[in-house]
Amino acid sequence: MSCFACCRSDQKISRKSLKRSIKKYAEAKHLSSFASLSFKSDSSRRRYITEEIKKMGKGTITAEIFAFRELSNATKNFNPENLLGEGGFGRVYKGQIERTKKVVAVKQLDRNGFQGNREFLVEVLMLSLLHHPNLVNLVGYCADGDQRLLVYDYMSSGSLEDHLLDLAPGKVPLDWKTRMQIACGAAKGLEYLHEKANPAVIYRDFKASNILLDENFNPKLSDFGLAKLGPTGDKTHVSTRVMGTYGYCAPEYALTGQLTTKSDVYSFGVVLLELITGKRVIDNSRPTEEQNLVVWATPLFKDRRKFVLMADPSLEGKYPLKGLHQALAIAAMCLQEEAEIRPLMSDVVTALEYLAVKKGDGDEDVDDQVSMSSPDIGSEVYNAEQ
Repeated sequence: MSCFACCRSDQKISRKSLKRSIKKYAEAKHLSSFASLSFKSDSSRRRYITEEIKKMGKGTITAEIFAFRELSNATKNFNPENLLGEGGFGRVYKGQIERTKKVVAVKQLDRNGFQGNREFLVEVLMLSLLHHPNLVNLVGYCADGDQRLLVYDYMSSGSLEDHLLDLAPGKVPLDWKTRMQIACGAAKGLEYLHEKANPAVIYRDFKASNILLDENFNPKLSDFGLAKLGPTGDKTHVSTRVMGTYGYCAPEYALTGQLTTKSDVYSFGVVLLELITGKRVIDNSRPTEEQNLVVWATPLFKDRRKFVLMADPSLEGKYPLKGLHQALAIAAMCLQEEAEIRPLMSDVVTALEYLAVKKGDGDEDVDDQVSMSSPDIGSEVYNAEQ
């Protein structure tokens, strides 16, 4: 994209284990074939899962295998007081592994047939073979009987949603720099999946609740149950049934089921817009014209004079004006209706790195660096819309 400074690294991850265990396996047997697990008995299903994980990992799976009893003890029998959150695929509990004293998050998948089994397998595979500072770390898993549990490093600050969209009374809102640092880190996670993993991985469920934060608010992508391998050879997309969260799905994916990495780019644009505005993408409690965040923001992208109207009021004006313009321009590019026009995640990372710079000299330094080192993409967005 001409509107982003491009500094994409030529270095690609050449993980032989990843190529052999994912690409070769996918060609012979698509992950969707895990649906057959729903017809197996509990004992054979457990044995099959273990064998499949070993086969796909080619011996490189380092995730620990836990017994259900150990995880039950770690979470105090899944005590509601330890409940961290609940999503479409199950509940997540805080726990402590007794023998190691390690604090973990334990996700217990719903036992509702093959869908849970497929997501379980995909997540174990993906997170065992893909490693990046902005991806959540899989500690281990459990497949006892019909139980499906995943064990992750505990993320003490919860999710981005907790600090942005479900802000408790009296809780201090995220400041501008922290928001941009979270956006940049999350973008780096997607960049790794799209442009450095081989084959590419399409995340497919990028949203605020799936971005977890450590004690320093470093973001890590979680919940890989919907992830798909990207198209290979001369294919331009992956055809699949539409899954994900309403409001975050790219329009072409929602309409046709044709999935590409640019579908993730659109979802990223939605979350970036949420970070800037402090508004949830779909909120029926707002006035009718503001209930869909993207629909509300689209005409405002065309008029720079209205950019300040889009800034989260809880920021109380404490943000660099040029930084706001730059962030909104990035969001607008990611939210283009035509997938081909959206930028690559490496270009998004390049642009966001300027906004996430930590300096002690005040916001003007950040503004100057943005204006000198990258084009003014706000005008590019405006011109593209004409």
